[in-house]
Amino acid sequence: MLSIRLAVAALGRPMPAFDLALSRYWEHNHPGQSLEEHLRRSGSAFVRFSNSAALPEQIQSALGDIAQALLLPGTVGAVAGQITGAVVTALRERRSSLRALAGCTRLADVLEAEPDTEMLSFTPHLLAWDLARMPQKKKALLVVLLDTFEDVGDRTHRDLERLIQRVVWLMPNAFFVITGRNRLQWADAGLQGQLDWTGQSAWPQLGYPHTGSRQILVGDFSAQDCEDYLVHRLRSNGQPLIDQAIRHAIATRSHGLPLHLDLATGRYLELRRQGREPRPADFEQDFPALIARTLRDLTPPERQALRSVSLLDAWSVPLAMQAAGQQHQAPLTRLLDRPFIQYEPAASWPYHLHQVIRSSIRSADDGSDDSWSPQDWQQAGQRAFNAVGNDLATSPQRDRATLVACLRQGLSLARDFRLELDWLAQAAFDYVSDSVWEPVAPPSSASATPPTTAAEALAETLSTLARRQHEHRQRTAERLTAVIHSNLLTPELHDLAVYYLAKAQRDLGLSDLSRLGMSAVVAGGGRFAFPARRGLAHLSRLAGDFPTALNTARGLGWRGRHHRVLGDLWWPHGRAEFAAENYKNARTEAEEHAVLGEAATSQSMRCFALAFTSPEIADDEIELARCLLRPLNLRASRINVELASLLRDAGTSADIAGRVQALRDDLHRAGFVSMQASLCLVLSFHQAVLGDQAGVDSEIARLRELTRTGGYAYYIDIAHFMAGRRTAPREASGARWIGGAPDVRARWRGLVAQRQLWLGLE
Repeated sequence: MLSIRLAVAALGRPMPAFDLALSRYWEHNHPGQSLEEHLRRSGSAFVRFSNSAALPEQIQSALGDIAQALLLPGTVGAVAGQITGAVVTALRERRSSLRALAGCTRLADVLEAEPDTEMLSFTPHLLAWDLARMPQKKKALLVVLLDTFEDVGDRTHRDLERLIQRVVWLMPNAFFVITGRNRLQWADAGLQGQLDWTGQSAWPQLGYPHTGSRQILVGDFSAQDCEDYLVHRLRSNGQPLIDQAIRHAIATRSHGLPLHLDLATGRYLELRRQGREPRPADFEQDFPALIARTLRDLTPPERQALRSVSLLDAWSVPLAMQAAGQQHQAPLTRLLDRPFIQYEPAASWPYHLHQVIRSSIRSADDGSDDSWSPQDWQQAGQRAFNAVGNDLATSPQRDRATLVACLRQGLSLARDFRLELDWLAQAAFDYVSDSVWEPVAPPSSASATPPTTAAEALAETLSTLARRQHEHRQRTAERLTAVIHSNLLTPELHDLAVYYLAKAQRDLGLSDLSRLGMSAVVAGGGRFAFPARRGLAHLSRLAGDFPTALNTARGLGWRGRHHRVLGDLWWPHGRAEFAAENYKNARTEAEEHAVLGEAATSQSMRCFALAFTSPEIADDEIELARCLLRPLNLRASRINVELASLLRDAGTSADIAGRVQALRDDLHRAGFVSMQASLCLVLSFHQAVLGDQAGVDSEIARLRELTRTGGYAYYIDIAHFMAGRRTAPREASGARWIGGAPDVRARWRGLVAQRQLWLGLE
């Protein structure tokens, strides 16, 4: 309170109500020592206030004015003990001579109280009243900074905190900035009885961040903030001492943590004192001091909880309790008050540790008596892994976000601590079954070195399946081949890798290799046997063996996606509307099973089929497909929608050439040889509608080149059918058409004529 009053002395006016109460307190508790002498001898505590000399004079002035108003002898006016009784009496009797203090309703009560610390803690009310009575021209906003607030006590003994809270509450016309390592808990109703004012009604803006709290987490400086700090922290001849490259290295490593920046500047100076010129590489390290400072005022259970959650990307309180092996929530809930615990209410697990603290606590020796040995970390890793698996198994939502979050954490823990796959295997199958393909594996899994553990092999497999939506299919095949050759996966997970390798080989036009892989998976009889049978049906269709593909499709059922396979079978026969109906059934069935990826894929093929027959209907179907694909990561299906868009505009001049080139570039980057053939077929339809025989010849030539390996050779037949030509015997694909080639030729020629009639080109 003396510090605050010293700051207010700069206004140059007495604070009569507060000064009287302070004088009484001082006279009683510091007999024989003047306030002026105390300020002079206190040195470091008060010399920073230039107003220390003015304060005693202002207090004496206030006491003199009060004594004069009460007509007390002038010699008595400066002695608070002799004046207090007269003031209280005058206030109680409402004497007009003391009008200046009459409005301070609690002054008499404060002056009558025992002049101890309790009484002193109520004097802020008097100072707030004095400040409110200042003339308008003299008024100023009082800003009070209470730094390192954690030093007022612990979370059990709150006596000093209660007194300080009273100061804040009783001075509503002052602005308090309270900083510390812990969240201010005054809005917690559970503290009733320990503090005077608690709960949201008393402190509506001091709750957790998601409740609109004005408590600000200090510790996430922006890149510009870091730059500004490092530029101004050390300077020489008006220029930054730390060069730009080192500043960038420090800022990047700090993740915006001010303490890290401070320690890095200390290291910079130490290196210079040693006669070395600092380099950016000198700052690519963690600081043990950072962790020592972080841990120094934590209890042993809190330190165990902190180390345990450092193993997790994110966590909830129940998950962290399991990971830490603790039975009580108290250590964790106390940790939540620390600024290095960050909160995201919308996340599946809302809490996460500041990245610098997390990396440092796992890599730096904190030097504490209870620091963990490698065996302790191994046991903690197993506990955390089990906790994540249990969280997945007991999650009430069992939604996609929870599955992906658990997979990411589980793969990282299993890889880092060389753990058995356990629940990860089923989680991987669940991830694959939805065909959504979010990034799921830890980033470091995409390395050039072959996997050495089952966890690394699984991480590489899932990473490859997700990245194949952005990589060339050849790269996908290479990565899956490396996983398969490692022989680290369980039989069913091995089948998963073989199946998706066979799919990649089919996309690359390597039909024979793809057939070998699919057949091996079917022979194993595992959970991927049905998808592999579907793969064999596709391969039969690619080879033009339509009767075999039809027989296979009839026995696939939902697990083999029978409706989509039938749709793929019928549109090459010119039965586009029938194919579209099958795709619709496939989409409906997928939606009933909540398989979003399959629903979107089926819809992308439905709009492709309808674009041959009904351009006006295809508009809405294309828009629906794009809506279904928007949250997903399905590159081939997106391209199918663009092919459908081209088909819808076939026979028009809707910038076909520009769109075709963009598609060709995309297909080339992806390595989709089979879809390049589909693009040629779409363009053949376009040229046939226009009656451009030379254009059809050009696309047929492209098709010959693309189908040299045998896959999709019947597209050449279809291109001839569209143009109303007969295929020369030496050019015929040898496809086994269902119902015979003449019927198929008639249907395709009929689709071209129908489009010409719709466009008015006949």
